[in-house]
Amino acid sequence: MTWILLTLVYGLLKGGREISKKKAMDRNSVMEVLLIYTFLGFLIVVPRAPQAMGLLPYQYGLILLKSFSIFLAWMMGFHALKHLPVSLYGVLDLSRVLLGTLLGVFIFHEILVWNQFLGLGLVTLGLLALKLHPEKYFRFGRKKEAHSEEPGASSDKKEEPSGSTVSDSKTGEASSSIPPRFVMLAFGSCVLNSVSAMLDKILMKRINSSQMQFWYMLFLLLFYLLYVIFTRTKIRKTAWKNIWIWLMAVMFVIGDASLFIANADPGSRVTVMTVVKQSACFVTILGGKFVFHEKNIAYRLLCAFIIFCGIILCTFAR
Repeated sequence: MTWILLTLVYGLLKGGREISKKKAMDRNSVMEVLLIYTFLGFLIVVPRAPQAMGLLPYQYGLILLKSFSIFLAWMMGFHALKHLPVSLYGVLDLSRVLLGTLLGVFIFHEILVWNQFLGLGLVTLGLLALKLHPEKYFRFGRKKEAHSEEPGASSDKKEEPSGSTVSDSKTGEASSSIPPRFVMLAFGSCVLNSVSAMLDKILMKRINSSQMQFWYMLFLLLFYLLYVIFTRTKIRKTAWKNIWIWLMAVMFVIGDASLFIANADPGSRVTVMTVVKQSACFVTILGGKFVFHEKNIAYRLLCAFIIFCGIILCTFAR
């Protein structure tokens, strides 16, 4: 089905965006990345403005609500990703499967069959395995590394003033337990992104992808501009030279266009689309391994594999 392939394209590009976000925030602040990222994305869709007119008042309102949801979701998600390993963030992001499925059932009255229930059970199991044991696992890994260090060897560990998190500049891994607030921010971002996905499905029954992308990006840009103005956040000129932000913007526009077209297909289902999007997880785990040289990849891959089995069962449900 075309809409499944388009959703898969979105998922793979989303995984690439997470890696680019992490790289971009190595050089610039969260707000610098967010504002420039959104601005560049809006510039790319400006040529579609002539096809974006003619919406009804309630449609503008729903798009505004979607933009506000993403405004908050990105604020939470970017701050979480800045402090979490990208591979761990990618697996935590799989919680969207549960949220998206619940919305599909209760809002759009989609019916779940036996293998979807089994699939969601596996997704839940994988998420709980990741959620309940990461701190113990990280401490164990660091303890093992501590024994392997030679006496007098220099350490890359850096303590933040709060003492709540310590990171290795080369791997981006937490050297002590991950502060719960960043995990909660990641989950909060998932909730708001699921709300946005629900609004996509509602809106794309009546409007086209040009209308959605233009107004959504315009409202989102206005939200970030207002935030920067009222908080007097400084945006440095050097941020415009960050190639990772430009790459993010291109992947964002292409991915969202694919997703909006998929949502416009009358045969598309929110429950199935939600799980297909999670192909992003494997991109982030591989990126964590080969781009950021993160540790504990095997454990995250195991959790992701359990979740992926659940995704397969949900996707091929009849």
